[in-house]
Amino acid sequence: MDKRWFRKLFTRRIFVAVMILIQIALLWFLVRSGSEITKITSVVLTVTSILVALYIVSQPDKIPYKMTWIFIILALPVFGGLLYIVCKFQGSSRKTRVLLRETRRISGDLFAPESGTTEEISLRFPEYTAQARYLSDHAGFPVCDASACEYLSPGERFYERVLEELRKAEKYIFIECFIIQHGVMWDPVLDILSEKASAGLDVRIMYDDMGCFFRLPSDYSRTLGSKGIKCMVFNPFRPFLSAIQNNRDHRKIVSIDGKVAFTGGSNFADEYINAKPRFGHWKDASVMVTGKAALSLTAMFLEMWSALDPTADDRSLLHPQVPANSGPQDEGYLIPYSDSPTDKEHVGANVFLHMITCAKKNIYINTPYLILDDTLLGALMLRAKSGVDVRIITPGIADKPLVHATTRCYYRHLIGCGAKIYEYSPGFIHSKTIAVDGNSAIVGTANFDYRSLYLHFECGVWMVGCRAAREIEADFLDTLDKCRPITEDDCKKNIFVRFTEEVLRLFSPIM
Repeated sequence: MDKRWFRKLFTRRIFVAVMILIQIALLWFLVRSGSEITKITSVVLTVTSILVALYIVSQPDKIPYKMTWIFIILALPVFGGLLYIVCKFQGSSRKTRVLLRETRRISGDLFAPESGTTEEISLRFPEYTAQARYLSDHAGFPVCDASACEYLSPGERFYERVLEELRKAEKYIFIECFIIQHGVMWDPVLDILSEKASAGLDVRIMYDDMGCFFRLPSDYSRTLGSKGIKCMVFNPFRPFLSAIQNNRDHRKIVSIDGKVAFTGGSNFADEYINAKPRFGHWKDASVMVTGKAALSLTAMFLEMWSALDPTADDRSLLHPQVPANSGPQDEGYLIPYSDSPTDKEHVGANVFLHMITCAKKNIYINTPYLILDDTLLGALMLRAKSGVDVRIITPGIADKPLVHATTRCYYRHLIGCGAKIYEYSPGFIHSKTIAVDGNSAIVGTANFDYRSLYLHFECGVWMVGCRAAREIEADFLDTLDKCRPITEDDCKKNIFVRFTEEVLRLFSPIM
């Protein structure tokens, strides 16, 4: 990065930090100055905290989430309620929620289930009928039978295939991701995108401003625009305590002509392909899908784009240049799906729960963060107690020490029920996969934590009967050779560490 870009990044970050600190200082002075206004303010804030606590109790949120906020309000009776209001209303704006619902309604026919495919799953894979019907009939994501899926791990394989397919693009390229950073990985991609845009292709990029906050200058969308690339910045970060910052676009989608699409854990920064090691060896996982499944991921991208730019009319772009059922096809079924925090339907959590509860032989999970709610934790513990082989791989080198310490809080509960936990010794496992019984699997963008499952926009591909599902299981078992098993002795801690873990668990729903 040149000095000009560094100055832009530095100036923006310093400005945001100073503005937030000034607001906190002014609020603290107002409450602590000792004036008559201070007394009135303290009373108002205390009453606000009481009303907020009553509101929290009445909401249909997860119990641990409620307990965390009630504890904060008890500990901070003056500021606790205000803190909740600031965090609560940092979700997506009402305008964004309305636009997303309206866009989904308009494009509903694009997600209409193919007739008979759910019944086919019921006949061939009856144990997954409930999962298919939930995703297809209730959540509205079609079962894709005329599709193929290729499992790509680690990130280097994903990168090779993306470059190969980008060069073949003939009509359009759509990229949606959480992180972009110039370097060995992104620069060749940008060169291809610039070349394709110059040739008249419709090239679009959508990235999350928080994910790129320390990586790109605030005017990067204009830089891309100067190359003929359309750009949308999701939820731009602003230096105000009332800013809408909680719901981030954590999805990763690369769609090429509606014929080929990618999703998974990989962003576009050097650590994802181990070109710039940060936490040892970085292991990630993605999938490349073709046919109807690629078209489904394309529709997800355009839904989000249309919600951010209501003037766009992109439905004609959804039709690829060849029939969706042409090209290679898998013997199984795929359902690409997405999850939005703007509704009350927690698709990502429900899909994970279905996978866990239908397992009869084994459950293999890769996740960088293991911060579970009571429902998912209870389901994993019950399957382990029932004799199902439950194994989970987490990082051996943490990217966020506090979050990793919280992840370790859940080890002893799972190990005590018979589950097996492993830490990836070479470095950081960023794969977000779950494989069940060698026949069904998910590769996606969601971690096993509160933020991914309840606050972020996420996506993934559920598969059954596909070769990729078996490859995901095989890759998991191969990875175990590079992992350190966690034992019950590792979970035995002194009273101070145990107390710290319990505190971390208490605050885990808002991490």
